[in-house]
Amino acid sequence: MNRSTRRRMLAATATGLLATSLGVAVSATATAAPGGATSRTCKISTLPYPTDTYRADANAVDPTGRYVAGTALRVGETDNQYLLLFWDGQRVTELESQGMSTPVDINADGVVIGNGSAETGYGQPWRYRDGKLEQLPVLPSTATYVSAINDAGDIVGHGSDIVSGEMVALRWPAARPGTVEVLDAPVDAQASGITDNGTIVGSAGPFGDWNSWVRRPNGRIDALTFPGAEWSTAGAAAGRWAIGQVWLGGDTTSTRVRWDLRNGSHTLLDQDMPALTGINAKGVVVGGDRVARGSTSRVLPGGGERVAIGAQSISDSGTIVGFRNVLADRVTPVRWTGC
Repeated sequence: MNRSTRRRMLAATATGLLATSLGVAVSATATAAPGGATSRTCKISTLPYPTDTYRADANAVDPTGRYVAGTALRVGETDNQYLLLFWDGQRVTELESQGMSTPVDINADGVVIGNGSAETGYGQPWRYRDGKLEQLPVLPSTATYVSAINDAGDIVGHGSDIVSGEMVALRWPAARPGTVEVLDAPVDAQASGITDNGTIVGSAGPFGDWNSWVRRPNGRIDALTFPGAEWSTAGAAAGRWAIGQVWLGGDTTSTRVRWDLRNGSHTLLDQDMPALTGINAKGVVVGGDRVARGSTSRVLPGGGERVAIGAQSISDSGTIVGFRNVLADRVTPVRWTGC
């Protein structure tokens, strides 16, 4: 397959994921949960949010299900005001944001990490803890982004080498506050997930020729493979699990997969999953309007004709957060429980 064909396939995949994140309705049919029974307790509720905002959503939930982080937009007479929202149970705190800052992950202590922009226009990651927002240190780079935090407070992400232009995997170690380090990882690497024992997953390689990898706590790096895959990406990790996508070639979309990090074995996820946006320590996966256990998935409640929903993150307790978009009306932050 030539690079032009690969780029078209990747663009189609990216367009589909973007459409889901923007709230374009996804048509799906519910499937039975493992064991043949469909849960009857799954329900959706709206998180409290500032009533004077035009739109609001929830991006991340911590492993316990207590803390949630998201964004909102307040439309002014002259300028729009972007807000960061932080929930502790039902109590929400709003913080004015310069530009479109986005939370990406939270640990069990309620420490939130996210991405924004510096005055230079380059990516500037941040951390929110104890009621204060602080910028994380960066290396000389044209872009720096964080992707995950574990319960110890270690953060991973990536930046671009300002000389070579290649991506480098980064870690902000909790044991050495105020520092950031380049990880020993494959060439052109991005770190996308970290577990509580320090295992890191990510992808590496030039555009369209990605390969997934796992870095063990002792520094050993192993490939995350899938038979016949022309490329693969690892997108998130929790517990002993990682999720990602592989492309097997031909005129097909990418295949969703879950890896067992203990031995690198893999399981195909239900291909009705329109996206993969989160996984918990039990291996339960969310994305788009679905939640998946094992190789089956089910549609989350709250969607319908002209009403789109999007699950963004799942806690170890099973709490799921995301958005509900009543088309031509507004986007609201929501939480699913019992699913």
